[in-house]
Amino acid sequence: MLPVVALVGRPNVGKSTLFNVLTRTRDALVADQPGLTRDRHYGICRLGDSPFLVVDTGGLSGDDEGIDGLTAKQVELAIAEASIVVFMTDARAGLMALDRDILIDLRKRGKPLIVAVNKTDGLDETTSLADFAALGVATLVPLAASHGRGTDGLLEALEPHLPADAPEEAPSADLGIRVAIVGRPNVGKSTLVNRLLGEDRVVVSDIAGTTRDSIRVPIERDGKKYMLIDTAGVRRRARVEEAIEKFSVIKTLQSIAAAQVVVVLLDAAEGVSEQDATMIGHVLNESRAVVIAANKWDNLTKYQREQCETSLERRLDFVAWAERVFISALHGSGLRELMRAVDRAHASATKQFNSSELNRALEAAYEGYQPPLVRGHSPKLRYAHPGGTNPPTIVIHGSRTKHLAESYRRYLENFFRKRFKLIGTPLRLEFRDGENPFAGRKNVLTEGQQRKRQRLIRNAKKR
Repeated sequence: MLPVVALVGRPNVGKSTLFNVLTRTRDALVADQPGLTRDRHYGICRLGDSPFLVVDTGGLSGDDEGIDGLTAKQVELAIAEASIVVFMTDARAGLMALDRDILIDLRKRGKPLIVAVNKTDGLDETTSLADFAALGVATLVPLAASHGRGTDGLLEALEPHLPADAPEEAPSADLGIRVAIVGRPNVGKSTLVNRLLGEDRVVVSDIAGTTRDSIRVPIERDGKKYMLIDTAGVRRRARVEEAIEKFSVIKTLQSIAAAQVVVVLLDAAEGVSEQDATMIGHVLNESRAVVIAANKWDNLTKYQREQCETSLERRLDFVAWAERVFISALHGSGLRELMRAVDRAHASATKQFNSSELNRALEAAYEGYQPPLVRGHSPKLRYAHPGGTNPPTIVIHGSRTKHLAESYRRYLENFFRKRFKLIGTPLRLEFRDGENPFAGRKNVLTEGQQRKRQRLIRNAKKR
């Protein structure tokens, strides 16, 4: 198990910036706005000789109510599991009363403590550190996280506190099926993640837009490993005005691309909205397996449930192959069936084919319904072979395949889907025409053919 280093401090002191520098990623959302980070964000630092886990936390504002109170609980959980705490301060703002209050609380925890004085770029380091020497902490490290300066000094300060028997490299075991949970704001994505984990891993609030970043959480359920990705809610483009929300939407789209299975969470009381259909469209553009989950099912009457099912049938006809599960993230009903649907979708998306079974299926499909004629000729489908997985891809070779009607392409897709029992995954068919060996070659007539051609022309003129 890797040692854990928690980054703690007031809002907007540069914790997320330092997290990205240490992990050499852009996983943490960074902006010049206080209170942007709310959940715990984990990453692996390999800059020094020994790797360790870095935990980015939300800023402590001193308020125990609302979102700030929920963020403070997440910080407490990060400190409790940390081996070392890096207390970050702002050199430009100077030592503030809130910094002293946070430090008093950290000292009660009995954890090794390092004070990182950030934003020292352009300032005299000695003068900047002198103000924070009054805190009485032995280790003060000057930083300029936005420029990546001072990280070597921080790593040297951390090294004595890291366990000597720490593993040299992070575990490379399979993290399981990557499952992204997406949907509109306030449909219960974070509640679903917490319910699956059995703990308050991410911040949950009735306020829409609580989650701003994509949080990855590994879990093990029924002997199988998963990597859950909690994402920010996506609204209609016309309503997205703040730059922070635009970056959150980009993070969500990146999470869809990185996932193997995407759970699109809907509000059962509202049915399928236009934004829900658009979100499913983004998933299909990335060719990811998808499961439709209607949340808040427990609060509906019998009539409302019938209306919801009708809405799903009518509005989601373009993904009729996707499984639909009705759940209650708050009470935990339907979660077992949801994870089984995720397993089935993943198994279908990663299914391996062989050429012989594909050719038998293609022959049966061709005999059952031949393609319509094109300029008096019927397109020929000669043979097929596998072209990849996630999504499963079938490459079909033949002649005049470019002129195949869209209806016949859908027929082939549905035939293969039914034949191989593919559930919850898109199916990609690639058609390739065989090369014409006589293309570009001019037919040169022999002398006898030329004489015969001239006789035919003279006879035609006489008539």
